[in-house]
Amino acid sequence: MTTPDRLSPGDPAPEFTLPTDTGDQLALADLRGRKVVLYAYPAAMTPGCTKQACDFRDSLASLQAAGYEVVGISPDKPEKLAKFRDRDAITFPLVSDVDRAVLTAYGAYGEKQLYGKTVTGVIRSTFVIDADGKIERALYNVKATGHVAKLRRDLGLD
Repeated sequence: MTTPDRLSPGDPAPEFTLPTDTGDQLALADLRGRKVVLYAYPAAMTPGCTKQACDFRDSLASLQAAGYEVVGISPDKPEKLAKFRDRDAITFPLVSDVDRAVLTAYGAYGEKQLYGKTVTGVIRSTFVIDADGKIERALYNVKATGHVAKLRRDLGLD
């Protein structure tokens, strides 16, 4: 597998309908008219992914006040996402992309460096999608720690 195609500002955000941590379905089209922060993370309940999810949770009120909805996406099954939500009081939707098709469409699944080795997996990424469904920002290989604070600054929220 090679490096995936990456999205750029102005590209249409790939549509999806995926199962959530609550067992419901969430479609990107359901969020049209609102700005969306979609962030891709490798695995629920791991230290880095927990830190990132808790940072988004702790910033959720101010992000929502600025008109942003937050959605997390990973290849975890909905049952694991529900445990993650309950364990860490995650207050935004977590969607399950078990076959990684949506992650791949966003360029967030493919070859990456992990501890100096090339592996295939989820590339920690964040996408800001405007109210019309277009990519406003596509951030790849973000760090779990400090990313939400940087994103808030970049969005002019801090």
